[in-house]
Amino acid sequence: MRSLAILSFLIWCWLLTMRGQFWRAGPVLPVAVPEHAPPVAIVVPARDEARFIARSIGSLLAQDYPGPFHVTLVDDRSEDGTGGIARGIGDSRLTVLTGSERPAGWAGKLWALRQGVASAGDPEFYLFTDADIEHDPPHLASLVAMAERHGLDMVSEMVSLSCESWAEKGLIPAFVFYFQLLYPFSWVNNPLCGTAAAAGGTVLIRRGALIRIGGIEAVRGALIDDVALAGAVKAGGRIFLGHSALARSIRPYPKIADIWRMIARSAYAQLRFSPVVLVATTLAMGLVWLVPPIAALSGHGLACFLGLLTWALFAAAYWPTLNRFHRSFLWALLLPAIALFYMAATIGSAVNHHRGRGVVWKGRAYAGGSP
Repeated sequence: MRSLAILSFLIWCWLLTMRGQFWRAGPVLPVAVPEHAPPVAIVVPARDEARFIARSIGSLLAQDYPGPFHVTLVDDRSEDGTGGIARGIGDSRLTVLTGSERPAGWAGKLWALRQGVASAGDPEFYLFTDADIEHDPPHLASLVAMAERHGLDMVSEMVSLSCESWAEKGLIPAFVFYFQLLYPFSWVNNPLCGTAAAAGGTVLIRRGALIRIGGIEAVRGALIDDVALAGAVKAGGRIFLGHSALARSIRPYPKIADIWRMIARSAYAQLRFSPVVLVATTLAMGLVWLVPPIAALSGHGLACFLGLLTWALFAAAYWPTLNRFHRSFLWALLLPAIALFYMAATIGSAVNHHRGRGVVWKGRAYAGGSP
């Protein structure tokens, strides 16, 4: 146990000092107005989003943007009246398309985006946003201002996530924390670093950059589409990823099972559907998250001391994220248990895949797909 405690402590020393300050709560997109406000086409893929669509589309139509913009909703063969609700809004700046059957090899969301892009004309920018996101009036202007000021090909944000139910309070802040650990935002935003990522709730992309990478077709089979798109764009341009104070998800996750499904649908894809990577990842997570509390509670001497110290270190690293969600520091002490839940959901994702269930989302099953 002492050797494992020492190794875990050394790993956390490296993570906290050498992994792009992933624990920080920024950067946050500032509110701004672009000096030049080029045309923007907003494309919203939607499948069975009747609960949220009026609120989401209404917030987009209320954007305080000094230039021209148009919203295209692609109704991806919804069965709950999503398209009808959107058409009932009756705004000339909104086009509602009925999506065609998804071709083989395409992920559903990406096929919907492809259809929206094809119908949107030739704007300077596209804004891809989910149908469960609510946007404050300055949001679009601030996204374009960031792209124009810094010559960026893509601007993406981790929107504020719902954190009201006990399940969300316990598990959602950790989702953001782990995402930043995988993709440190400072590395994503550094043009000299190969790390690329985006958050699919808000992706502003230049039309020229989308053409350069070969269009949406370049990532058509990707199940983690936002990260795949960011990787393609960053290969020849600059991107930005930050936190949003101007957009929020209005989709609740009231039960633990809801969050389990959210994680399990793509966790194994993140590991490239590899059993070897799954085993290595599980062992690594156990070493990083579980060894410190075990050593602290059951070890002796140096093992106990290092276990307590390491536990305190990653609890302190979690505090900026908890503070962003207005949660008590006491949740940081439960991070090992939260990590155990994420480990179990990842293993569950792999079990589903190898039992032939693949990835299931919005009533569709994807047996494979590009990671």
